[in-house]
Amino acid sequence: MPVVRRALGRLPEPVRFLLRKHRELIRFAVVGGTTFVIDNGVWYALKLTVLEQKVVTAKAIAVLVAVISSYVLSREWSFHTRGGRERHHEAALFFLVSGIGIGLNLLPLYVSRHVFDLHAEIADFLSGSVIGMLIATGFKFWAMRRVVFPEADARPEVRGLSVVAGQREVA
Repeated sequence: MPVVRRALGRLPEPVRFLLRKHRELIRFAVVGGTTFVIDNGVWYALKLTVLEQKVVTAKAIAVLVAVISSYVLSREWSFHTRGGRERHHEAALFFLVSGIGIGLNLLPLYVSRHVFDLHAEIADFLSGSVIGMLIATGFKFWAMRRVVFPEADARPEVRGLSVVAGQREVA
């Protein structure tokens, strides 16, 4: 029995029901958390080294790296059973939606830096990594379900193979 399934079996039924019901949202949040770490890791690596004077540019590059990671994780895990579009059309829409998300993510940082003239680390973090990320994430979850991957159950759910037993198991 897979570890996740065993752990879920220990939870009360109402909690298991909610987790199953909102599985897609939870997976989207895990992907978001992963790309949040990627985004901030790349951003701080760039802004503390080669792009010290170009904080917004460093953030744009970091968000772009995170978006590419997000596409792979979203298609293959978060929304793995959704679809309804040809792959190239789906990818184009994903990157269009993500481009809008990048703009929404950068807007609070830009306003903080260039309108309010705030140059403190806490202002950068709050505007670029908290406010911007929350706005972009809300928009992207809505758009992924409505625009990019519009049809539920369009692709069959892929199950893992058990290496030991050679039999299919629930993922």
